[in-house]
Amino acid sequence: MKLKPGVLALCAAALALFAPSAGAQYPNKPVRVVVQFPAGGAADTITRVIAQPLAQALGQPVVVENRPGADGAIAADVVMKSPPDGYTLFMATSSAMSAVPAMRKSAPYDPVTAFTPITKVGTFSYFLFTHPAVPAKNVLELIDYIRANPGKVNYAGATTTGIMAAVQLASFAKLEMERIPYKGEGAATIDLLSGRVQLMFATPTNALGPAKDGKLRVLATLLPQRSAMAPDAPTMAEAGAPKLSIVPWAGFFGPAKLPADIVARLNRELTAILKRPEVREQIERQAFDVQGSTPEELAEYTKEQVEVWKTAVRDSGMVLE
Repeated sequence: MKLKPGVLALCAAALALFAPSAGAQYPNKPVRVVVQFPAGGAADTITRVIAQPLAQALGQPVVVENRPGADGAIAADVVMKSPPDGYTLFMATSSAMSAVPAMRKSAPYDPVTAFTPITKVGTFSYFLFTHPAVPAKNVLELIDYIRANPGKVNYAGATTTGIMAAVQLASFAKLEMERIPYKGEGAATIDLLSGRVQLMFATPTNALGPAKDGKLRVLATLLPQRSAMAPDAPTMAEAGAPKLSIVPWAGFFGPAKLPADIVARLNRELTAILKRPEVREQIERQAFDVQGSTPEELAEYTKEQVEVWKTAVRDSGMVLE
């Protein structure tokens, strides 16, 4: 018997009412989280701390995939080109979401439209580390030393935050320094320890241990207040140096057009995980301020930070790539 078009439409509507949504079926296979840095750094460590309880909450394995390079643009491209089904997530930092759009003449993507925000994770702590051969015990002495040796001091450019902090300091204090590029802080720390580079703005993950052993110096923190991880390190303001305006942050995103029910599920699970004391304790060991947010709050924050970074780049006189 051939059904009329109107009857077919009614049948389809009835079936839709009883069909489970994509979010109700999600997930039914492993979920991957793309990280824009090599294994061993702060962002990677934090992601792996979160991945284990997330796997338990979702009932599926959560695989961390490292795609370093191009200041996070390589990892961003992987996520952007993935199906918006919740099986590819991006643990993105300000390198990919703020710096790439601000520091390039032609940005490869718009972080606001190319991704679906899920939750903010928080903000990183950064410190200024130097090799002991540099005869400077504080930031002002470091500035004087660099001025006395124009173009002879190398700094490690391992992250866009580290690069931007060095560029801002050089701009404000009228300094000439050479940048040595690195794909991650691990390799940069090795060269800082060897003296190939003389200074680095970085998270404490790799460099704080050697600093506590006297193999490096910690001259200051970019935090607005001193860190319990290095209480003797003053803030840049306390050190009498110019304030640096950028904020290194991280958040979970999916590809654009990720279904709302999947976003809601992931936000619910992730924000609950970020509230767990044992998770917070592990993450805070990376000198990371855990926060969490709604998807809407992360969307607004992403927009704001792009403008903050663009202003910082413009004010520093950085030549866009």
